[in-house]
Amino acid sequence: MQLNGSEIVIECLKEQGVDTVFGYPGGAILNVYDALYQHSNEIRHILTSHEQGAAHAADGYARATGKVGVCLATSGPGATNLVTGIATAYMDSIPIVAITCNVGVALLGKDSFQEIDIAGITMPITKHNFIVKDVEKLAETIRKAFRIARTGRPGPVLIDIPKDITAKETEYIPEKIDFPERKTESITEKALEQAVRMIEESKKPYIFVGGGAILSGASRELMDFVNKVDAPVTDSLMGKGAFPGTDSRYTGMIGMHGTKTANYGVSECDLLITVGARFDDRVTGDTKKFAMNAKILQIDIDPAEMNKNIIIDHGIIGDLKEVLKRLNTKLTQQKHPEWMAKIADYQKQYPLKYEDSRLTGPYIVGEIYRCTKGEAIIATEVGQHQMWAAQYYKFREPRTLLTSGGLGTMGYGLGASLGAKVGCPEKTVVNIAGDGCFRMNMNEIATAVRHQIPVIQVVINNHVLGMVRQWQDLFYHQHYSQTILNDAVDFVKFAEAMGAEGIRVTTKEEFSEAFTKAMELRKPIVIDCQIDQDDKVWPMVAPGAAIDEAFDEMDLSKS
Repeated sequence: MQLNGSEIVIECLKEQGVDTVFGYPGGAILNVYDALYQHSNEIRHILTSHEQGAAHAADGYARATGKVGVCLATSGPGATNLVTGIATAYMDSIPIVAITCNVGVALLGKDSFQEIDIAGITMPITKHNFIVKDVEKLAETIRKAFRIARTGRPGPVLIDIPKDITAKETEYIPEKIDFPERKTESITEKALEQAVRMIEESKKPYIFVGGGAILSGASRELMDFVNKVDAPVTDSLMGKGAFPGTDSRYTGMIGMHGTKTANYGVSECDLLITVGARFDDRVTGDTKKFAMNAKILQIDIDPAEMNKNIIIDHGIIGDLKEVLKRLNTKLTQQKHPEWMAKIADYQKQYPLKYEDSRLTGPYIVGEIYRCTKGEAIIATEVGQHQMWAAQYYKFREPRTLLTSGGLGTMGYGLGASLGAKVGCPEKTVVNIAGDGCFRMNMNEIATAVRHQIPVIQVVINNHVLGMVRQWQDLFYHQHYSQTILNDAVDFVKFAEAMGAEGIRVTTKEEFSEAFTKAMELRKPIVIDCQIDQDDKVWPMVAPGAAIDEAFDEMDLSKS
C-alpha cells in the first residue's frame, strides 16, 4: 500500500508493539503528529512539559516494563533537549528509540531555521543513529533501530527524519517482527568449565550483581546460582532488585556509599564473581586496592567491559541469563559455613543506622517501604536521597528501582516515574527527590495532572544541594559555595498551582499520615519533607580511597 513517511513511522511503531510514546511537537515533526492523530486509539501520546521530560519518561517506561521506550521531538532545540535523556539511557544501557524530525533534505547543512546536526551531536551517546534521506528506506531503518536498541547490550538509538521525507510517499509492506534471540554464540564450554573450577576451588566467594542481571531477566537463574555457590551477595546501584534485598545472603550495596559488610567482604574474599556489572569507579574506589585478595570472574554480554576498569582472571561473554543457566547445570553444591558466618557477623557488627528521633531521609525511605510493603516502583533523582533510597528500601524484584546510575542526572526521576506509571498502571510509583533535583524538572507535575498520572512525588527538602554540601563539609573545609537553597520557593503552593495536591511535613508522624493519604488519593501529589541541612549519607568512602576504608560518623568522632 502507498503511505507517506509519517504514516510509515506510525505503522512501524505499531509493528513493534509500541502502545505509548512521549513527546513534544513542533514544526518539523508536524506531519508525524498529524499521522499520530489518526491512530490515537492505538498509540497513546503523553505530552510532556519539556522534551527532556519525554526522554526520561521513555527511559522510565523502558526500565519498568522491559520494552523499548519511544520519545518524539522536533528539530533544533527540540532535538537537543533530548540529549541529556539519551545520554542517561546510554550510560545505563536502557533501550529507547528517539525519533526527531529535521529541516528538509535540501536545507540540511545550510544553517536553516531550527536546523541542528542531531545525529552528529548524539553519536557518542547512542548505540547507533540514522538520518533517513530516502523515504523508501524509512521502514527498514525504523525496524533496524528497534532491533539495535533491544539486541545484546541494550541502549538508545536515534532516527532523524527530514520533514520532506515525512511527506513523500512510497510502497509500505507490513512485516511481522521477530524479536532477537539471546546472545549465546560466544559462550564456550571451555569458558564455562574454567569458571566452574574457579568457583569450586574458592573458599571465600562473593557475588557482585550489576544492572545486566536485570536487563537480561536473570533473577531466577541468579537465585539458583547464589544457592549453589553458597556465597554472600552485594550489588551496584543499577543491580538493585535482581537479587532480593530481603534475602539473608544479601549484604547491601558495594562502593562509595555501600555497607561496611559488603566493602569489607569483597576486600577479603578469594573469588569475586561479577555478574552484569562494569566496575564503575563509585564501586571500586582505588582500583589498585580493589578486591586485592581475590581472583575475579566476570560475566558480561559486552566484551568491551572485560579488563576495562579492573584486570580480571577469567571472563565469560554472553547473555547473563543463559550463562547462569548453563553454569547451574555444571556446578556441584558448594558449602562455605565459616565464610558465611563471618559475613553474618559483619552484618551484626556494621548495620545501617540513622538518627531516629526526628524526620530524616532514611526514615522517610523506610516508611515508604513499610507503607508500600516493598511492592512499589521507586524512581529517584541524584544525590543523598538517591543513596538513602538504595540503602533503606529493600528492593525484592527487578525493574523496581529507576535511577540514573552512570550519568547521575539530576531531574531524571519525575519524568521516569511518569513513564513507569504509564507502563505499569497497577503499581504504586514514587519519585524520591531532593529539593535541588526537583527544581530542575518539576514542571512535569503539570504533565502528571494533565494526563491524570497518579505519581507520588516525595521531596526530601534540606534547603541545600545535600550531596555536594556533604563533600564540602568533609573535603572542602566547609566552604559552602553555591549550595544553599534557603530561598522562598514553596513546593506546596507550586503543586497546587499545577493542579496537584501539596502537603508539607516536618515530623515523622506527619509524613506517615501524608504518605498514607497519598496512596489513597490516587492523584498526583507532592509531599514536601523538611529535614536538617547537615544530615549525611553513611557510610562513605572518600574519593580515590580503597573501599575497605569506609567510614561513618562514629569513625570521624574517634579520629
